Amino acid sequence: MTAITTETGTDDRVLDAIRTHTASENPSSFLALNSGNSVFTVPGADGVVVHRRTGRWAVQFGGPFAAEEDYDTLLDAFRRHVRDEGLGLVGVQLQRTDAERYARRGFTVNQVGASWAVSLAEFTLRGSRFMQLRNKISRAHRNGLRIQEVDAADVGEAIAAIDAAWLGSKGGAQQLEFLVGQIGGRAQEHRRLFTGTIDGAPVAYISYSPVHGSRAGWMHDLSRRVPEGSPGLMEAINAHAIEVFRTEGVAWLHFGFTPFTGLDAGHELDGHSPAFQWLMHALWAEGAALYPAQTQLSYKQKWAPDVLIPEYVAFDGPQASLPGFAHIFRACNAF
Repeated sequence: MTAITTETGTDDRVLDAIRTHTASENPSSFLALNSGNSVFTVPGADGVVVHRRTGRWAVQFGGPFAAEEDYDTLLDAFRRHVRDEGLGLVGVQLQRTDAERYARRGFTVNQVGASWAVSLAEFTLRGSRFMQLRNKISRAHRNGLRIQEVDAADVGEAIAAIDAAWLGSKGGAQQLEFLVGQIGGRAQEHRRLFTGTIDGAPVAYISYSPVHGSRAGWMHDLSRRVPEGSPGLMEAINAHAIEVFRTEGVAWLHFGFTPFTGLDAGHELDGHSPAFQWLMHALWAEGAALYPAQTQLSYKQKWAPDVLIPEYVAFDGPQASLPGFAHIFRACNAF
């Protein structure tokens, strides 16, 4: 077995795996290509395990992206490798099929949040439930917003300026990594980027990542806006992108993973940790300082998603680990 540390955006094996092996139906699988990730492989096994090491923990992204016959081989080999290194193992953004397989192997598995998706075939912003959304979009356009799809290589300075303004408004917060997308690098050719300008000045952007599987389409990924900008900037850009996608016959728009949301006792597996389940509900109610889950969900619900996809966290052992959970956020550069 071989553990390889690489910038996964340059690793064709990872791209091939997330395109080919869609059994877990992970709508965020393209994030496996983020720079800074590590790749674990087993000679002769068709697939990869993507992870990051933080302190004494290995934080795995999703389940193995692997052929069905090699999934368990990769999972078991990676688990042994992590233990041999003297590390703890925690996996995040597992899908239901992943979660069940991890639970059968003795991991403690809990729902940690959900992702959301909108079917675009019949999507429309008409009707009373979208009235406020239409008003925000109209206001942005009245304020002079111009939207276009661009090549990231042509707007690097504009993106940097928006990022600096956005991060500055968050009290000097760090740029998040790992469970959010990136702009640039070799993997950029597979993403799509829409920007908004007012009077020629860049004010907002949304990056979309490809989604494979039975709900193939695009994922509304990394997005930023200048804090003093017009209301409705993000809504207007996303509405524009939806119309572009619809004309192309794209079936689904995904809104990605939001921790602490969509929690339901019916999503939990046998053997889950009741204490960790309680913690997720507490962080939904009071955890805005750790992650603004309620704000994120409010934006996603504006688009009336058709599907809620529960996502899971798995701890290697008979109980949930708070240090392991904290190291997920450390891997994300949240603290």
